[in-house]
Amino acid sequence: MAGGAVRDLLMNIKPSDIDLATDATPAQMKDMFERNGVRMFNKNGEGHGTVSCRIDDKENFEITTLRVDVVCDGRRARVEFTTDWQKDANRRDLTVNSLFLDFDGTVIDYFGGINDWGFPGDFQSKIALEEDYLRILRYFRFFGRIANPGAPHEKECIEAIVANRAGLSEISGERIWMELKKLCVGRLAGEVMTVMLKECALGPYLGIPSSISLEDFKKIFNYNCSRGLLPITLLSSLFKDLKDLERFHKRCKLSKVEYGLGEFIISFRETVPQGTCLFSYLRNLLISLERAPDRGIWAHNLRFLIDLFPDSRKLDNRMLVTETAKYFLAPSDVVESLSSLIIPDFPVCGSDLLRAGITEGPFMRVVLKHLFEIWKSTGYTATKSELLCRANEVNPDSSDGQPRIVRKRKRLNT
Repeated sequence: MAGGAVRDLLMNIKPSDIDLATDATPAQMKDMFERNGVRMFNKNGEGHGTVSCRIDDKENFEITTLRVDVVCDGRRARVEFTTDWQKDANRRDLTVNSLFLDFDGTVIDYFGGINDWGFPGDFQSKIALEEDYLRILRYFRFFGRIANPGAPHEKECIEAIVANRAGLSEISGERIWMELKKLCVGRLAGEVMTVMLKECALGPYLGIPSSISLEDFKKIFNYNCSRGLLPITLLSSLFKDLKDLERFHKRCKLSKVEYGLGEFIISFRETVPQGTCLFSYLRNLLISLERAPDRGIWAHNLRFLIDLFPDSRKLDNRMLVTETAKYFLAPSDVVESLSSLIIPDFPVCGSDLLRAGITEGPFMRVVLKHLFEIWKSTGYTATKSELLCRANEVNPDSSDGQPRIVRKRKRLNT
């Protein structure tokens, strides 16, 4: 057994994946598996020495021939097979991932990975010449996962990261984001991100502004770390405006849902009135997003709304609002209430107004919006008949074509 699975077992964590290493070549493994009726699949990995097999149609395993990197460009490596276990350990990204577990339960640790979280071999060359520069981020992710709070980073390791950080610009945005979104919500994320962005100045290579404050990031992470938080919810605290989010998206290639959530939070945080009840505000916002006649207007003209996406099921309004609640450090009972909120149905629709004599078109939408406001002001309790009785309060203004609310004047007592 090799790498992360050994690391996890030593930490009393059940491994999510089990990787095996062998001094047999791919050809030898294939011959052995074929003779024993073991199913193999995904033969694309054979060029890198990996054979994938499925045991009893229940579990998949990857077995990789021991190898060394002979040509590296900071992204991918050309490998040669070897029978030297230490050379294979030396090519791995981190000492904690360079461990082997023998069949008799013996842990083989060539580089002190049990006591050291650094890179195996020479620090300076290890990042530059290893398989890819993405291992800079992997170092920080595993440091946060394994180290004790407040543990220092080795000076040589940080120096090597700073010297090679420009190599991150060669890594695709999708791979950067895949690693970053695990890192930013992982253990010790506040400490790790501070070293990454302040001490090592990796921000410009990740699409994150170079001049940022991590104060809100740490507050949001610490408050929500036990109840789960989407990565973009947390990272939105690092962006001062939508332009920052757009630059991050351009670098990391966010999904539509991720970008939409980030845009929602950044736009929403500027609209909350001071001293407002957060639950009431978010409750009204959720009901408006779900039930308002013209949701594109009701949600501050945010262009990512659910009805603007081809696959609208993926962008869930309830998710937008509950993640925003977490961003604003809402108590758990508020988040739970929003998650389970039964959203009432707006009792009036266009056909009701047609039967009431209102012509279909822009004016009908104005009337629906007005009635929705009344319904909202009653705590969503007004009935259809009560609302339809007030439909005639809205009349078109003949002078400018804009709708206006017509209210009856009170008669003065004489």
